Amino acid sequence: MNVAHLIARCLENEGVAYIFGLPGEEIIHLVDALNDSSIRFILTRSEQGAAFMADMYGRVTGKAGVCLATLGPGAINLLLGVADAQTDSAPLVALSAQVGLGRIYKETHQVVDLVSMFKPVTKWADTLLTPGAAPEMIRHAFHLAQTERPGAVYLALPQDVEAMPAEPSLQPLRPHPAHAEAPAPGQIERAAAVLAAAQAPIILAGHGAARRQAQEALIRFSEKLRIPVATTFHGKGVFPDDHAFALGAMGFMVHDYVNFGFDEADTIVSVGYELQEFSPMRINPKADKQIIHLHRFPAVVDTHYGVTVDVTGDIPAALDALAAKVAPKDGMVATERKIRCLLRQELEQGGRDDSYPIKPQRLVADTRAALGREDFVLVDSGAVKMWMARLYPTYRPNTCLVSNGLSTMGFAVPGALGVKLARPQQKVLAVTGDGGFLMNAGEMETALREKIPFVILVWVDGSYGLIKWKMDLKLHRHSHVDFDNPDFVQYAESFGAKGYFIRTAGELLPTLKQALAEETVSVIACPVDYSENTKLTEKLEHLEEPAKIRCAE
Repeated sequence: MNVAHLIARCLENEGVAYIFGLPGEEIIHLVDALNDSSIRFILTRSEQGAAFMADMYGRVTGKAGVCLATLGPGAINLLLGVADAQTDSAPLVALSAQVGLGRIYKETHQVVDLVSMFKPVTKWADTLLTPGAAPEMIRHAFHLAQTERPGAVYLALPQDVEAMPAEPSLQPLRPHPAHAEAPAPGQIERAAAVLAAAQAPIILAGHGAARRQAQEALIRFSEKLRIPVATTFHGKGVFPDDHAFALGAMGFMVHDYVNFGFDEADTIVSVGYELQEFSPMRINPKADKQIIHLHRFPAVVDTHYGVTVDVTGDIPAALDALAAKVAPKDGMVATERKIRCLLRQELEQGGRDDSYPIKPQRLVADTRAALGREDFVLVDSGAVKMWMARLYPTYRPNTCLVSNGLSTMGFAVPGALGVKLARPQQKVLAVTGDGGFLMNAGEMETALREKIPFVILVWVDGSYGLIKWKMDLKLHRHSHVDFDNPDFVQYAESFGAKGYFIRTAGELLPTLKQALAEETVSVIACPVDYSENTKLTEKLEHLEEPAKIRCAE
């Protein structure tokens, strides 16, 4: 047995089902060893795509997704997806080859200090220097990646080390799952006192709550105390958007309907919120609100996130313990009703709009109508993310997946493969702009070859739409954002996928349903009317106080 076979056994021991990546000359022993394992190697068309697949697999399962590359350029191509996983708190283990120990210390062919490159965007990065360290280092990598707060790790495998013989006594180490500790009773008492004194509390549920599957506890907490719930873009679905206390998602670039709730609130119960999701200045501009922070780890220091009580421990346990000690609240009933009415009205009006090119609101409404409550949509970065994150009703955690820590374009298409492998019984839709689509569109070939069915919905405007939107918003003009596109139908068909082009608003929903029902890869190109972008921001910037806004219930 050589080290490559030992590593493959260690990966099996960690429960790894898939590895996404590209082989290379310096990693051939490990790639070959996987043939004698239960692990399915998914050959991708780029290392970036492999990293995004592992990233989204980890987001959905809570188990580390694994990606593999050769040294030098292969490892460097992993970097973007690894950084995306780290900033989105997704468990990921990245492995790559490195030159042999005999020349790693000097400038020779393809030598790059990969560990130094990965360290700033991982929880841990190191090099396997001796066969005897393999079991410990693999176990350490997975323990770190999957421990709250989850994230990415990187391990370099020198070419000569992976081919070295491994002593038969070397065996994989048994995983020891980490268990969240119950919150300290004293902190619960202090939080209860703050919440009891609050006149208008509001709950902000973030990515940590989604990762901890805290939905049931959050619903119990909200219903018992009668406190409304807003989520972050990453937290979408951890509180169902059709619940009577749901306020929608927070994180849009200007003052949105949901901000009214935070304007009125005197106390924020922050459940699993993490600073990289959006700046707390958006919800606490005067830094004058009481904040109760419930999470597995302490809050990050920020001027506008001055924590009154930091409750560290298991999130569902903390919610239940706190709910048992506080009486119900009715601080902002009229405002929460107005917020829900405004969101529902915008989506319903858009859903009835038959104009063409299709308005974003109609695209969101029809996407929601085509998917089941537990199906998955991955939303690429750009203007498409702003519309989907604001308006797409979500009912289960991690079923509307965005990149928000790094806001990475191009993740949705490869990420959809990782999600479909993780949840094969659910429908998976990648929603992307035309700019983001072509960044990793080659992974359609991977999906077709590996028989991984999913659908891609491309919002077509021939532009980097979000940058154009922000230029128009701040500069009142735009430049260097427009481009041409291929014929998306012919492009899809050239891979062997199905291609559709939407020519009327009425075609969109039936086409989505048809494509989602087919066991193949489909691309639906749909022209979008992004003149709605500036109309939306202008409307939101001139919104009156909630009490003055008329909204038909």
